[in-house]
Amino acid sequence: MSPSSPLHLAVALDGTGWHPASWREPVARPRDLLTAGYWADLVTEAERGLLDFVTIEDGLGLQSSVFGGLDGRTDQVRGRLDAVLIASRIAPLTRHIGLVPTVIATHTEPFHISKAIATLDYVSTGRAGLRVQIAPRPDEADHFGRRTIPPLTLDELQSPAGQELVSEYFDEAADHVEAVRRLWDSWEDDAEIRDVATGRFIDRDKLHYIDFEGRHFSVKGPSITPRPPQGQPLVTALAHQTVPYRLVARQADIGYVTPFDTGQARAIVAEIRAEQETAGRAGEPLHVFADLVVFLDDDSSEAVARKERLDALDGGEYTSDARIFTGTPAQLADLLQEFASAGLTGFRLRPGVLGHDLPAITQGLVPELQRRGAFRTAYEADTLRGLLGLARPANRYAAA
Repeated sequence: MSPSSPLHLAVALDGTGWHPASWREPVARPRDLLTAGYWADLVTEAERGLLDFVTIEDGLGLQSSVFGGLDGRTDQVRGRLDAVLIASRIAPLTRHIGLVPTVIATHTEPFHISKAIATLDYVSTGRAGLRVQIAPRPDEADHFGRRTIPPLTLDELQSPAGQELVSEYFDEAADHVEAVRRLWDSWEDDAEIRDVATGRFIDRDKLHYIDFEGRHFSVKGPSITPRPPQGQPLVTALAHQTVPYRLVARQADIGYVTPFDTGQARAIVAEIRAEQETAGRAGEPLHVFADLVVFLDDDSSEAVARKERLDALDGGEYTSDARIFTGTPAQLADLLQEFASAGLTGFRLRPGVLGHDLPAITQGLVPELQRRGAFRTAYEADTLRGLLGLARPANRYAAA
C-alpha cells in the first residue's frame, strides 16, 4: 500500500477509555457508563468522523489488571454491559458505521451467537460484525461449571504445555466461527416467500441442515434467523502470535495485530499471508489492521504530560499489548502512513480517554488524513462489507 492510499479506521470502545485511570478525567462521564445514551454518544461521534466501524469490548469476568485472574482492585472501572446488546440498541440511531461487538467463543454456543449477530445485521441493515475472543481464565469458567480451566502465569503460558492449551482454545474458536458461518448460510437468500395468496411463508427446501461436526461443537441447524443482509457479517479477531494468527488466516475477515514498528508489522503481515495460503484462502480478501493506544493533543508534550498524570493517578506506568502513541494528530497520521507501507490495510485505535481522544481522532486525525488524500470524505457504501471493499459472498448451500 502506498503512503497516499486510503486507509481504513476503526475505534475500540472500552469503558471510559483504555487507560485504567481514564474514568477519573473530567470528560469521562463514569456515572453514565451503564446508560444507552453514553454508548450512543460515542458511536455517533465515531460516525461523525466517517470511521469504518467501532468494536465494543466484552468479557465473562470482571476487568482485571493482572493476567489470568482477578486483581481485587476497586480504583479502576469494573463491570460492563453486554456488547451485542449495546450494538443492537445503538444500531437504529446510526446509518453508516459498522458495529462489531466482542463475543466469547469459549463458553457460548455458536447457535446463540449466530442468531444474535444475524439479528444485529438486520437491526443495522447490514453493518454488523463480531470480534471473536477466547476466555482462558479460571474465574470465567467457574460461571458455567462445564469445564475446569487451570490457572496459568505468563511464563507457564509460554511453555510447550501452555502453548498446547492455548492452541486448543483457538482451535475451539475456529470451530465456533465455522459453525456460526454455516448457520448464517443455512437459509438461502430467497427462502422467505411471504405469499399471502398461496399461504406459503417460506420455501422449506431452501432451509438447510448444516450438520456441523467439529472437535468442539456438534450443530444440526438450520438457524431460526434468515440469512443476514450481508450474507456473512464480518468476523474479526485480535492476534499476537502464530497460534491466533492462524485463527485469523483460517476464519477472519479482519485481523487486529500489535506491531511496534514497521519491520515487525511487515513480518506479521507476511506470516498471516503465509498462514492464509496454508488454510486455502490465498485468493480471499483479508484485512490486517494494527492496534494502537492513542493519547492525542495539539502539542505532543501535552499528550505526554496527560498520560504521565494518568499514570500517577493509577499508581504506575500504563503499558499495553499494543504500541502506545502520545503526540499530535499530524504525527499520528505520519505513523499510520508509515505503518501502511508495511502492508497493513487499516488501524484500530484505542483511545486512552474516550471523552478526550475519540474527538481528537474524529476532529483532528481524520481531517489531517483527508488533507493527505488518505481517508474518505464521505461514506461510500451502505454495508460494513461495502465500506471495507468486501463482496457479499454466495450462499454455500445454494451453490451446492
